[in-house]
Amino acid sequence: MPVVSGQEPVGLPNTAPKKASRAAKDLPKALDAPRARFASQGLPELNYYVDGPANAEPVLLLHSINAAPSAFEMKPLFDHYRANRRVYALELPGFGFSDRGKRVYSPELYADVIRAFLTEVVRAPADVICYSLSSEFAARAALQAPAAFRRLVLLSPTGFSPRRLPSAEAGRRLHRLFNLPGFGPALYALVTTRPSVRYFMKLSFVTSPPEELIDYAYATAHQPGARHAPFYFLSGQLFTPNPVEQLYAKLELPVLVIHDRDANVNFDLLPALIEKHGNWQATRVEPTLGMPQWEQPVKTIAAIDAFWQAHA
Repeated sequence: MPVVSGQEPVGLPNTAPKKASRAAKDLPKALDAPRARFASQGLPELNYYVDGPANAEPVLLLHSINAAPSAFEMKPLFDHYRANRRVYALELPGFGFSDRGKRVYSPELYADVIRAFLTEVVRAPADVICYSLSSEFAARAALQAPAAFRRLVLLSPTGFSPRRLPSAEAGRRLHRLFNLPGFGPALYALVTTRPSVRYFMKLSFVTSPPEELIDYAYATAHQPGARHAPFYFLSGQLFTPNPVEQLYAKLELPVLVIHDRDANVNFDLLPALIEKHGNWQATRVEPTLGMPQWEQPVKTIAAIDAFWQAHA
């Protein structure tokens, strides 16, 4: 559904579609904003939220990958930037209101989706803000379509820890194990109970995570087809081997990393990358444990704005 930059897709109302995705039955909207759908040839149907002045410069927000992500993870940034930027919050395949079909989920699929969305919907160089593993997907997309990206902000990105991934065959075997009748559904049910969601969410906060964040994560994790994409994540198949050399070091656009401490990753490989590549910089937003956009939104927004201003 190509659109003119800054305009709503032709034929789509400025409200949620009347026919909701089967994967999003009874799921409330993640953001209080107009919701629309996008489909490109050969790719799953996607949901996105959009708001802000129609002719303003575009910003694309990308949530993380785990058992229960959605555009809700990017809510503080969406609510702030919608006042003066054209803000898009895309829900990646397998999550939120986007298609959650049983298919092969891969880094290539997610990169293709991001590229297609930017080139066919946004249709102007965009500032892209990614959270966690979506940073790797966005970097891959930026290498494929550099003209679609203006500047790139990575919130607690993956890929800067020494990484030992299972082999491709081991990953496939593990994925088959997750899909055994009885075992897979039981495993997913265990990691998405409300206590489990709360436990894992607390790992990303110095203080207590907001109840609204826990509530929405629990709700989105209990939709039809919700376990398909997370099982590819848990089996290690959504991670790129050696992403610093394969992806990050090849980027030529301005890149900002916002981080502090993180329960799931570290950033040991980041200083060497910054030293060798002048287009990269990092800002430490303290105290945070992986979700700076929620725990320190004022500091996070200030860091983003300063970066954008420096690379206007």
